[in-house]
Formats: sequence, C-alpha cells, structure tokens
Amino acid sequence: MKITDNKIRTVEIFPRPGSKMEKQDASREETGTPDPQNPQSILLGNKNDGNLRVTFLNNDMEAIADFIPPLGSGAPLTLEQVWDILEKLKILHGIRQDAVEKALEECNATRRLVKDVVIAKGDAPVSEVAEYFEINPHLNQVSGPADSKSRIDYRARSPFVIVKKGQALARLRPRKAGKEGKTVHGAALPFQMIRPEGVNGGANTRNDGKLILAEINGQLIENHRELSVQESLMIKGAVGYGTGNIIFPGDVFIEGPVSDGFKIYSGGSITIKQTFDVTDVVARGDLTVAGGIIGRGAALVKSGGAVRTKFIENCRLAARKAITVDSGIINSSVFTLESIEVGEKGMILGGEAYAVHGIKAGGIGKKTGKAPRIHCGIDFTAQQEKEKNNNLLRILAAKLTRLREMMADPGGNAEQRAKMEELLRRLETEQQQAAARVSDLLGRINTDENAAVEVPGEIVAGTLIEICQVALFVTEPLRKVRIRLDKATGKVISEAL
Repeated sequence: MKITDNKIRTVEIFPRPGSKMEKQDASREETGTPDPQNPQSILLGNKNDGNLRVTFLNNDMEAIADFIPPLGSGAPLTLEQVWDILEKLKILHGIRQDAVEKALEECNATRRLVKDVVIAKGDAPVSEVAEYFEINPHLNQVSGPADSKSRIDYRARSPFVIVKKGQALARLRPRKAGKEGKTVHGAALPFQMIRPEGVNGGANTRNDGKLILAEINGQLIENHRELSVQESLMIKGAVGYGTGNIIFPGDVFIEGPVSDGFKIYSGGSITIKQTFDVTDVVARGDLTVAGGIIGRGAALVKSGGAVRTKFIENCRLAARKAITVDSGIINSSVFTLESIEVGEKGMILGGEAYAVHGIKAGGIGKKTGKAPRIHCGIDFTAQQEKEKNNNLLRILAAKLTRLREMMADPGGNAEQRAKMEELLRRLETEQQQAAARVSDLLGRINTDENAAVEVPGEIVAGTLIEICQVALFVTEPLRKVRIRLDKATGKVISEAL
C-alpha cells in the first residue's frame, strides 16, 4: 500500500517483479494471505498471476482499480478472486459490477493492463436546506449599460422595481430534507444543515404563509434583506439615461433636472426642484416645478390637479385645476378647468390660454411678437370635442357628396348599387349622430359667465379675448383693465381696475 496524501490510498495486491515489495515477499507462496508489512495487501497465488491494484480517492468516496494481466504461465485473475479482494478490502457499497466484469474480461482477453477503472463509488451526503423566502425572480430588474448612442432605447428601461398591490414579492421555499452519505466501505457520512439568507417582509407588505405580497402600488425597496414598498418615488439626481422614463403609480419627487426626451407618468403628484425639459408628462395629481417648464413645441403636459411653476415655454399644458405661473407663459397652449394666475409682473406672450374661471396676468402680449388668444368661461374639453365632431361632419359631408354623385350614374350592376345604398345609410346615420353630439356640446361649452381677465399692466393691440364665445378684438392697447362679459348687452367690455 502506498499513501500519497490523506485523500488517496493505493493498495497493490501483489508486487510486480523487481519491486521492493517483491523482494520482501519473494518467499511467499500462500494464496489470499495478508502481507505483514502491509496489512491491507492481499497476496494471490503465484507472483506471475493476474492481479488487482486498488486506489481509494476523496476520503474513500471512490475506488479505482488497475487490472493487471498475468505474466508468462501465470493464471489470469478470476471474477471470484476480484469479489474476494473487494471483500477483504471492505469495499461494500456502490460497487459497479458491470464495470468490473467488463474490465476483467478485457484484461484477460488482451493480456494488457486496464487502468483507472471506477469499481465503486460512494454516495455524497445531501445537505438539508431550511425553509426561507426567496425574492421573486420575475420582478422587473434591469441589466446592461445605459448609453445614449446604443441601438437599444434605454429611455424605456428603468432601474426602479415598480410593483402593484397584491403582487408576489417573495415565495416560500419549503424545507428540503437532508440525506446521509456513504463511503465505499459503507461508513455513514453526516449531512450538513444549510440556512439560506432569505428575505423578510417590511412596510406595506403582508405575509400569507407562502408569499410575501405588496399591500400597495409603489417602488420595491430591499434593505438588509427586508422588502418594503414605498408609495412615493424619490430621485436624488437627474432624470436621464441613468433612470430611463419614469412610470410610477404614486407621487414622484425629482431633485435634479429632467433631460429632454424622457417621459414621466405618475399616478399621484409630481414635484421637480429644477428646470423641466418636458417631452411627455402625465400626473394624476398636482404638478409642481420649482424651475420652469420648457418644451420643444410638441411637448405635452397633463395634470389631473393643479400646476405651479416659474414659467411655461413652448409646450402644450392642460390641467383640471388652477395653473399658477410666477414669471410668464411664452408661446404655449395652456388649458385649465379653473383659472390661470400669472405673477404681478408676469406676461402671457403668444400662444393661447383657456381658463374656465378667468385669467390674471401682469400683461398680455408684446408689441413685436405674435398676439395671444385668450378664452375664458368655456369648458375646453367640450370645445375640443365639438371641434372634433365638426371635423368629422366635414369629412362625412364630402364622402356623402361623392357617394351621391356615384349613385346618380345609371351604370353599374344591382349588387354594386345595393352596397352603395347600404354605405349611404351608414354615413347618414353617422352624420346625424355627430350633429346631435355637436348640438349637445353647444349647451355645455359656456360654463362661467362671470369669468374675467384682469391685467394691471398692458394688453397689446391685436390680442383676441373671448368670454363664453363672445369675442373682443383689442385694437388699441389697454392698461389696468378688467375684461368681462356684460350679460345685459351680450358683449365683452373692458373697465378700469
């Protein structure tokens, strides 16, 4: 036996001619007797007989053998002798009978050494795994670099994990039972206990025994293996390629600037502490921008609440509640179902403004610029719906005219004429429905006859002011005036503040 380390033990059953063991055992002729110099060696018959050399690996978890052919007139090794050797070496578990028989047959048939045959293999212990909650792998994690030059639109990707109420955040992994192992000698090997580092539920989550679930819509936060759901999204820096577009069900707070080209959708309010380069923004609640709102002409802002900002420039903005602007509205289309109030020295320059309950501004228009258009007292949503239906009526009228011209031609077969008559009936029905909607909307557009426009500064000539669809075209500059609808005369008049 040769011991090279604590993991490999080699047992040579019979020494080959010329070896040290051969000189020690040259006089031994006994069959199957232990070697006193090497208690685990077994000597089989004549030294020229076939033999077996066994090596134990990995702390007796594996036994490999070299099948040694006989020399000269020596007898070949038999299968019975092999089993006898394995028994004497106490190889009791995991014996690979097919491998033993195949190697022995090859060795005896070819009379060549067959090396490194795995004749037995133990069973490794199976660790026991304690139960734990594993985070849901399907949550929308992000990977990969963010690069404005990449073909992938990283504006559509987000580093934030947004979850919905009732969504599974983590799943319970049940205990996995352990199992003892065995060496090739049949010795038991104990299994280990593994306790994975799972996650726990925190704020705005609940545990139903099998799942950790979100209690609200919001941002998933993992802190020291605790999962919580935050109802607001706080962005410390800028919105750009590092954040992607912001789509969040709750309130959004942004401390840095918002780069052009990025969209923000919020199911709550939006608060931005710097200038806002707007592309597309929708807030179900209020929109507050400490800096100004700058668009690129096609920019669109929608707020289900109030809007407050320093200035609005080159964009289209609609709000259900009041719009308050400190310094001015420049070349923008602004709509509200309440009122617009611009600072005492603030100006409305160019564009158009719709406000149901009226407008207050330091001044309206600029002598060298395009004159603005002011509309008060009307519901802009009803006005837009009316315009949409009026456009539809124009399209339908053109189609009907063309169709009637075609039907006036006596040519064509009966089938074609039937199809045209059916189309005519369908278009006429659609025309009647659109006309009815316009008629209904006409009665809903004017909503506040008491709406007024108050300007302590100047309204430049060329400005159009409309109250409840009654217009006043300013031909001479007006200063320090209040413009309102005179119900008695049905005209829009101006009076000194």
